Amino acid sequence: MSVYTQGITVDNIHFDIPLVSLKRSADFLDKFAERTEDGDLKRELIGVYYNFTLTVGDSAAFGDSDYNEFWNKMTESVEFHDFVLPTGTGTYSFRGYISSVSDEYKKILDGEAEFSAFTCKMTAKQPARSPT
Repeated sequence: MSVYTQGITVDNIHFDIPLVSLKRSADFLDKFAERTEDGDLKRELIGVYYNFTLTVGDSAAFGDSDYNEFWNKMTESVEFHDFVLPTGTGTYSFRGYISSVSDEYKKILDGEAEFSAFTCKMTAKQPARSPT
């Protein structure tokens, strides 16, 4: 398995991290969606939101970035963050929030720990695409 090493930027802070997976979803958000008695669907689409789930490799594989600084940034108690994510053909930027973060201890050593399986869900604040 290849490790994606382009890293991410959060609030203008770049983290040189070993990306294992960057899953993208396109979520369609309706202002309302309702079925009529004859079974027809009436809906008003607000837009399409691009949301991401990030999975990062072992903390020991971080480049020049510190895992604890990354953890602290991703669990910061703020409403929104500005994200810049690699796409393979450039970058994708959006403002959003983090809805969950998890990791697991891989090794607990005297005075330090190694972590693995860091995962977080990033949800866009505004739609990437709106109805015309």
